[in-house]
Amino acid sequence: MVVLCNNTVLADKVVLADSFFSRFKGLMGRKQLYGGEGLLLMNCPSVHSFFMKISIDAVYLSREMTVVGVETLPPWHIGRHIKGTAHVLELAVGAALVSVGDVLQTRK
Repeated sequence: MVVLCNNTVLADKVVLADSFFSRFKGLMGRKQLYGGEGLLLMNCPSVHSFFMKISIDAVYLSREMTVVGVETLPPWHIGRHIKGTAHVLELAVGAALVSVGDVLQTRK
């Protein structure tokens, strides 16, 4: 899946996590997240980085895919609870080139 922001590709190798198991597994076990890679956690209002070996950028999204928050999350931390979050996009550190209020689009 490709994720765009303002008609610019934000990530082009995004995996959709839309089941309990895919959200539970998330990025655990990954030793690195390369540019363009990401994980879109659907119906997931918060994240953590327990059992992870890498830091990530977490982009918190509303149901309409509007950015409501962004943070960098190191391993073994709990992400912020941001009101209005429905989905979370996890990207490599430094890849979340978005601002609150931006609207993301996806395509296959």
